[in-house]
Amino acid sequence: MNLLITTLVTFITIYSYLLIIRVLLTWFPNINWYNQPFTALSQITDPYLNLFRSIIPPLGGMDFSPILAFVVLNLVSGALETLTRLPFAQGF
Repeated sequence: MNLLITTLVTFITIYSYLLIIRVLLTWFPNINWYNQPFTALSQITDPYLNLFRSIIPPLGGMDFSPILAFVVLNLVSGALETLTRLPFAQGF
């Protein structure tokens, strides 16, 4: 159980880094998102970001949905890390 939770936390950490890269690259308008590796990055991150874009539409040309996406990822990661500290998780 502990290995599974640790693996999930590691996955969330790597995914957070990919989201950071994706958000930072949106600041450069001359990037062609149809070329690799940008296409792969957008295919990996956009489905998750689109969940939050439907909740928070762009305001004044600024997309604030990644903020909510990062908050949710951090909450899930923190909850999983808390589970690893519980006594029942140590026994598996």
